[in-house]
Amino acid sequence: MRAAARALAAAGALLGCAAAPLARAADGDGWSLDPAGSARPSLYAEGAPGAVLEDKVSVTNRSARPRTVTLRGTGPDGIGAWLAFARRKVTVPPRTRADVPFTVAVPKGAAPGDRSGAVVARGGGRDARVPLRLRVAGPALAALTVERVRLDADAERITYELVNRGTTVLAPRVAVRADGVFGELLDRAPHRVPVRVAPGSRVALSEPWPGVPSFDAVDVRLTVTAAGGVRAEGSASARLVPWPAAAGAGAGAVAAGVAAWCAVRHAVRRRRRDAGAPAETAATAEAAAEATAAAETAAEAEAAAEREPTATGTGGKP
Repeated sequence: MRAAARALAAAGALLGCAAAPLARAADGDGWSLDPAGSARPSLYAEGAPGAVLEDKVSVTNRSARPRTVTLRGTGPDGIGAWLAFARRKVTVPPRTRADVPFTVAVPKGAAPGDRSGAVVARGGGRDARVPLRLRVAGPALAALTVERVRLDADAERITYELVNRGTTVLAPRVAVRADGVFGELLDRAPHRVPVRVAPGSRVALSEPWPGVPSFDAVDVRLTVTAAGGVRAEGSASARLVPWPAAAGAGAGAVAAGVAAWCAVRHAVRRRRRDAGAPAETAATAEAAAEATAAAETAAEAEAAAEREPTATGTGGKP
């Protein structure tokens, strides 16, 4: 960085020489910012981690009086701090163009991949910007994980986070599936999410689910894909029981029995999926588990009813 600063200081001394009169007429207070040299829509730089890359921007003053602008770099993940200008504040004479050198110092620990930023000039109460595309050299790796999946039944949403573990910008697509005790509840085809995930970044997202069941054992599975062969999955399980609606000891016993039955169904279904058991064997095991759970539920409900005292009297304290 010190060497780059010395190089910029020397380049700054050439700013006066870079200024050149413009042949076309002035247009009021107009000024503009563009990549220096031949017509380019944006700036582009490419280098390995630790490299110092050089380029120039042109500040054109078409007005009849001097114009002073201030330059800075901007971009996500601190990319703006990688830019250093030969002179941050530049005064351009009337009807003149000034070419301003700048450097992009790529940190030694920067991950390979594409990044974007901009050179911004401010003057006369307005901003002008030139896009900057930066490619950090190195092997391209597309990798993604799905984390912190959660079913928020109250908000009727499935929340999750995507983490880019690779070196390329990803535009992911997500498919959503949810299964309950009695089968499929939600099957949403793959669709693009409204974000581009930069290397090393984490983004929080959610999928709406209107009509989330209030009483069920739910398995949620997200499948995320992206260019470069990316495929990742994340899952979560939730037992949805409307406990506030259960009134009395008998109702509580029945609800507990049903919850236990849901848990048995959930465990059987998961064992079948993990073990890859044949359909007939899995169905037999599931039927046996259901029968056992149903019997336990009935027994618990009957016992709770026997324990429940019969209400008598006028309602006074016993």
